[in-house]
Amino acid sequence: MAEELRKFTVEELKEFNGENGKPVYIAYKGRVIDVTGSKMWRGGSHMKRHSAGADLTAEIAQAPHGIDVLDRYPQVGTLIRDTEEQPRTEAMPGALPAPLERFLQRHPFFQRHPHPMTVHFPIVFLMCVPLFTLLYLATGLQGFEITALNCLAAGLFFCLVVIPTGFFTWWVNYMARPHLPVTIKIVVSLVMFLDGLAVLIWRLLDPTVATHVTGLNVLYLILILLLLPMVVVVASYGAILTFPLHKRDKSQ
Repeated sequence: MAEELRKFTVEELKEFNGENGKPVYIAYKGRVIDVTGSKMWRGGSHMKRHSAGADLTAEIAQAPHGIDVLDRYPQVGTLIRDTEEQPRTEAMPGALPAPLERFLQRHPFFQRHPHPMTVHFPIVFLMCVPLFTLLYLATGLQGFEITALNCLAAGLFFCLVVIPTGFFTWWVNYMARPHLPVTIKIVVSLVMFLDGLAVLIWRLLDPTVATHVTGLNVLYLILILLLLPMVVVVASYGAILTFPLHKRDKSQ
């Protein structure tokens, strides 16, 4: 007669996080799976993004690999939940409306991908604005200045896509909770957008503003150069959210 599988509560599952020599367990659709033998889960962390000892049903549904990889590892139990535990949409402030929750469960692509798919465009375009402007000042070639203008317009356009999708991702994945990296990204992104918009309007009203960088026009150049560090800050904190920094496990 087959041995009955152990039943884990959410709290009990947290104990099997791979730390201090503990086994590495994860849950998927009620199955508790022992992935201790996987090199990808050494130290209880997978790709520095997912931690063991948790229900990763939503995360696995969005993974680039199929769920068949879980069949390589033994199921050691089932995950049970407190009957008094409320659904996320009712128990937590900032939770998603039930129809949207069901939509994201059926189409997990929209839970994470719209923002990461588009965020690279304003990063690249806005980084190019100060670089091409400096090339123009160094060479005097008007083509560099026009390229900077076009990059600025493109970067601002994509900001109109990236900022709303960023707020959506924050709402879906973080319940819109205050989180320092997210807060920094929001503030710097909005300042960066307003900075770029001011530069664009100034340039359209005065096409020669970059030609004679004297007097008040120096401020125009400063506003352009400020775009670079702001882009770096936004991109860096985005990377921290995607790939959190953890201390490397010496046993690896």
